[in-house]
Amino acid sequence: MTQIHPQRLFKIAQFELVRLFMTKRGLLAVAAFTICWLLVLRYPIGQAVSIISSDEMAELAQQVFGAIGLSKLLDWPEAELAMYWLIALYSFPSFCLFLCSDQIVGDKQRGTLRFLTLRSTRNEILFGRFLGQLLILAALMAVTLIATLAVMVFRESSLLMSGLSRSFILLCYLMIAVMPFIALMTLLNTFARSARLALVLAILFFALGNIVVGILSWQVPALAALDYVFPGVQLDQMAGQNSNLLNSVGIPLLQSAIFLAVAQRIFARSSL
Repeated sequence: MTQIHPQRLFKIAQFELVRLFMTKRGLLAVAAFTICWLLVLRYPIGQAVSIISSDEMAELAQQVFGAIGLSKLLDWPEAELAMYWLIALYSFPSFCLFLCSDQIVGDKQRGTLRFLTLRSTRNEILFGRFLGQLLILAALMAVTLIATLAVMVFRESSLLMSGLSRSFILLCYLMIAVMPFIALMTLLNTFARSARLALVLAILFFALGNIVVGILSWQVPALAALDYVFPGVQLDQMAGQNSNLLNSVGIPLLQSAIFLAVAQRIFARSSL
């Protein structure tokens, strides 16, 4: 593998942050994201305690959450963070498919990728773009977590310290959870001809792939292990805090490593 220079790697990652927060297209995406999360903060998160505190809703929530394995979340004193965890764990992986659809393919279309290779290696470009997208998602997660903490502290200031500790843990788990989704888009960018096609391929990968694996596992039960090819296979267990460290951390890290390794091999041999 070609040697990777850390300084150039982080400069490429930094450029991804600049491209999102300092361009018109990026600011429009941030504005849409902000509006969506303001609605989330106003209703499901802002009213989490009032919903659960009523006797009727508490009993219903206990039955529903218990049936789908989420009963542990009802024991959190930070009800806002429990609601945030459920929403963020499923929304951010889906959101990053759209956000990360143009990592390399746009530069291929514009012809600027050849210019970039004059100043950095292909591996630095590939992994730098991946790292940049991860930093963008981490920044967006941190902002939404801070906003959720503000809503929680406004309700009960004594929960600040425990909320900060739990928020840091949630942020780490969320970052690990989205890594294979970003790596998948990195892989698709190595051979897709446009960002739109990369997104379509990602949707087909999940939709048709799950159907094919479902049919194969119905015929041969041992083939159910192919589910681990798909990012997010562990999200249901993570949501209810029923997943061990291997599932929560090991599976997404392994998936990310495999996707990036395949992407590196393809990108190293592809024409620019």
